Amino acid sequence: MGLCLSHPTLGYYTTRDPLGRGGDFTTAPEISQMFGELMGVWTASTWQAMGSPARLMLVELGPGRGTLMADLLRAARALPAFRTALQVHLVEVSPVLRQKQREALSASGVPMHWHDTIADLPVDGPLIVIANEFFDALPIRQLVFRDGAWRERLVGLDAAGGLAFGLSQAAESGLPPGAEGDIREVCPAGQAIAADLARRIVRQGGAVLAIDYGYARARAGDSLQALKAHAFADVLTTAGEADLTAHVDFSALGAAARAGGARVHPLLMQRTLLDRLGIGARASALVRAAPEQGNAVSGAFDRLTGLGKKEMGSLFKALCFSSADLSATAFDSPDPLIAQIAG
Repeated sequence: MGLCLSHPTLGYYTTRDPLGRGGDFTTAPEISQMFGELMGVWTASTWQAMGSPARLMLVELGPGRGTLMADLLRAARALPAFRTALQVHLVEVSPVLRQKQREALSASGVPMHWHDTIADLPVDGPLIVIANEFFDALPIRQLVFRDGAWRERLVGLDAAGGLAFGLSQAAESGLPPGAEGDIREVCPAGQAIAADLARRIVRQGGAVLAIDYGYARARAGDSLQALKAHAFADVLTTAGEADLTAHVDFSALGAAARAGGARVHPLLMQRTLLDRLGIGARASALVRAAPEQGNAVSGAFDRLTGLGKKEMGSLFKALCFSSADLSATAFDSPDPLIAQIAG
C-alpha cells in the first residue's frame, strides 16, 4: 500500500493530481468553501484558547490542492492578529500537488514552508495541526483468523505472474482469538504519527485535529478499497493507478495520542463539529450574498452534514488531541450522535 501510493516515481500520489471531477475522488474542502472556512474558525478559537501566542505554526498534513488552507486563510482575515501570527507548514510528498498548493496559496501573504515528513517540522514554537483525510491513506496491515491463529494477509504473485493475496504462517498480533475468517486491520504508521504529534504538542503546546472516515472503536472487517474515476476498483489490478484507503480506527489513534501524553477530547461526528462551528449560519450568509447559488450551497451543506450512506456527516469523524491544559473549541462536550449511530 505504501509503495502503490508513495513510490517516488511510480506512486499514485507522487505522479498526479487525484482530486475533483477529473480525478478519482473529492474531499470536503473541494465540495464547499464552508469546510475550510470553518476550519479557520476552529483554528482561530484554539489559538485564542492557547493565549493568542505571537507566533503559531499552522501545519496541514496532506494538503491536497491547498484548497482547505486557502479558505482557512481567507476566513482568518476577520481576525488580523491571528493571521499575523501564522506561519504555514505543509507536509506533502507529491511534487504535483506541491505545485497546486503554491498556485492556490501564492497570494495569501502568509509565510509558507513545505516539508517531506512530520519529522522536518520546527520544534521551537506552538503548533496547530490539521489532518483532513490523511490517516485513511496510511498503510495498514490485515490479520485474518484462519485455522486457530491470526495470519497476516500478504501480497505476492499468482501462477500467471499477477498480484494476489496470500496468508502468512501464524503471526504475532496481540489480539484475542477470533472467529474463523475474521479480519482485523491495524495501522502502525497512523498510531506512530499520532504518538509523535502528541509528544510534540505536549512539548511545544497546541492541538491536532484529524478528520477522516472510519470507526469510533475497532471492529472486524475488510475496509481496504481502491477508487478510480469516482468508482470502486480492484485493489490489486489497479496498483499504483488508483487511490487506496482504509477506514480509520479512531480509538487506536486516541490511545496512541494518550500514550504520547496528550489530552484526547471527545470524538465528534463531522456533522456535530460543523454544526458547532456554525455551518448553518455560514450557509445562510452565502445564499444571501448569492441567491442564484442557493441550490449548490444547500447540496454542499447536505453532503457535508447528512447522515445517509452517501453523505459525510456520520461516516466522517473528528478527533482532537491537545496539550493537557488546552480547551479545544467545539470538542469539550460529548457528541450524542456517537451513542446513537454505530461507529
